Amino acid sequence: MPRVQGFKAIVIGISTGGVETLKALLGALPKDFPLPLIIVQHISPGSGRGMADLLDEVCDIHVKEADEQELPVGGTVYLAPADYHLMVEQDGKLGLSTDPPVNYARPSVDVLFETAAEAFGKGLVGVVLTGAGCDGSRGLKRIKAMGGIAVVQNPEDAAASSMPNNAIMAVTPDYIVASADLPRLFIKLSKSE
Repeated sequence: MPRVQGFKAIVIGISTGGVETLKALLGALPKDFPLPLIIVQHISPGSGRGMADLLDEVCDIHVKEADEQELPVGGTVYLAPADYHLMVEQDGKLGLSTDPPVNYARPSVDVLFETAAEAFGKGLVGVVLTGAGCDGSRGLKRIKAMGGIAVVQNPEDAAASSMPNNAIMAVTPDYIVASADLPRLFIKLSKSE
């Protein structure tokens, strides 16, 4: 069934093996990619803005750390800052929180996914990529319950297969793909009506 207004955002959860995966994925997206990408990458609390700066240098699409009360726009990637949960408020703006870790992580993928599901409903694409543990599974289930699309990296293709495997056990994904096929899928989904 066609979506009247298409998708509004893509949220991504990633952990172990994430930097190389994100370099390849984001590096293959055009500068004018029409959707915002909001990402939680598990990083150590002391990490600075290094990852955002590194990715911004090697990608055509703009990559930055998310700011409090920022309204996400297309052609931009928003990374959760170290030691902050990244959330989407009901009005679609980004929020940051120092609430306790969820799934032993801050930032937590589940926090981003669950808040984004409430804000964007069926206009959301949720993506679980390489990583250890189960962070993202509960949030991906919420995205599906709200009518969004679930995408999971093929566990055999992931540097760490736990997060993808747990996501597949939690929901029936709409797509299970190798990381090399993600840019093409994202471009296809961004053109959905």
